[in-house]
Amino acid sequence: MTAAATPGPRHDRHGPLFSDATAAEIRTVLIPEEAAEFERQWRHVMARATETLDLSEVLETLESWRRVARLTAVNGAEAHRAMYRRAAAKLTGEDIPADEPLLQTKARLGL
Repeated sequence: MTAAATPGPRHDRHGPLFSDATAAEIRTVLIPEEAAEFERQWRHVMARATETLDLSEVLETLESWRRVARLTAVNGAEAHRAMYRRAAAKLTGEDIPADEPLLQTKARLGL
């Protein structure tokens, strides 16, 4: 028996929409730093859902990461990282080095 091909996210003129993307589809698009963050968060909310029998947090998490996946897919990995640096620079008034680890940049943003 062979597995059926899983269709990717729908597209518009700007690229993939991700409005109905699965967790697996989201994971494939994210930059490595955020993929690890997504996996930790996904496992956490899935575990909570098995205890509470409530999928609300799972669905909210999925929707939030769909937006991140779309931004990453449309703009590319380096532009996505640069977006965080620009936001941190604007918030802090400091220059953010291009080689700063993303986790450190996100910490400047309170993320």
